Amino acid sequence: MMDEKTKNLIAQFQAYQQQLQAVLIQKESLKLQNLEIERALEELEKTKEEKAFKIAGQIMVLKPVEELKKELRELKENTELRIKSLEKSEERVSEKLKNLQKEIEEKVKV
Repeated sequence: MMDEKTKNLIAQFQAYQQQLQAVLIQKESLKLQNLEIERALEELEKTKEEKAFKIAGQIMVLKPVEELKKELRELKENTELRIKSLEKSEERVSEKLKNLQKEIEEKVKV
């Protein structure tokens, strides 16, 4: 039979596991988005055209290639910052999970 504190620790542990999973999913999604941005930039670098189309909602808009490159570079920078932020969150949550796991193991052994 577990005491109330142990039950609370286990509930906390499960909540942190869910939080870690959400962070990992977000991070992976941003990494995929970043890859798409890199590919788009590569294609824009290869083109000899001065203008290219950008999808904006339900329409395609003709814009100067240099303007599109600038937008994509800014988007890439923002995405990379968000990935770094999520990595820090991942580290914090992982550390809390390790500490809680140790605490739970000590409680269960007794």
